[in-house]
Amino acid sequence: MPIDAAKAVAAEPRSGEIAWDHKDIQLYHLGLGAGLPATDPDELRYTLESTLHVLPSFATVAGAGMASLGGLAAPGIDVDLTQVLHGGQSIELHRPIPVKGRALQTSRVEAVYDKGKAAVIVLRTEAADDAGPLWTCDAQIFVRGAGGFGGERGPSQRLELPDRAPDVTVEKPIREDQALLYRLSGDWNPLHADPEFAKLGGFDRPILHGLCSYGMTLKAVVDTVLGGEVARVTSYSTRFAGVVYPGETLRVRMWRSPGRVQVSVTAVERDDAPVLADTTVVHT
Repeated sequence: MPIDAAKAVAAEPRSGEIAWDHKDIQLYHLGLGAGLPATDPDELRYTLESTLHVLPSFATVAGAGMASLGGLAAPGIDVDLTQVLHGGQSIELHRPIPVKGRALQTSRVEAVYDKGKAAVIVLRTEAADDAGPLWTCDAQIFVRGAGGFGGERGPSQRLELPDRAPDVTVEKPIREDQALLYRLSGDWNPLHADPEFAKLGGFDRPILHGLCSYGMTLKAVVDTVLGGEVARVTSYSTRFAGVVYPGETLRVRMWRSPGRVQVSVTAVERDDAPVLADTTVVHT
């Protein structure tokens, strides 16, 4: 059954209450590899409840990160979940995320684009508490074989990397057990844990969650360019360009300009195979 883009976009948003506290924040940060060295004051900002700061990318897992997946059940969306890929992610922060909170989270299909052989569904999730808006997340979901329904093709922007050496380069090792820990924040897809399931998906072993690479990259930018000040981040966007495996190493290259950092992320052990592309952190 083809996608009915007009019906999907016109559908009523889905809303639900979410809550989190320091344990959810700490688990998320540990899933990104925070806490090494364990006594480093810069790492304790992410792991010790008395000094805890919240990485803005926590918004992708708040409420166990189910809002985006729920959007795929919207009216007009009838897709084969085995053909679904996470194509991109963006977050806009309206103010810093509190260590403990309760919010109303609302999700809807913002747009559906026809790429010919595939469709791109933009799922928007907004969260607000009693003090007002907290964040807006857009997940770009790529659905193979679901195009050709006659819809708009949509934007296709690519960011050229600066024609100069990066200002900062860091390498972030991925622990062998990192996907097993990260999935405890809510993404239970066996693709990231079960070797047999991973083979069904065409991979020789489980792959790391794209949103884990996304969070690791933001932490690297915050720690090296923004002086560890998570509250300086106002927005963060990326395109998932390739997979990375537990046990590999992310090479994070950063180019600074006023108010923003452009980033490229590759897998060191596979000749700098692309992992994240078109990546930008906007900051104060």
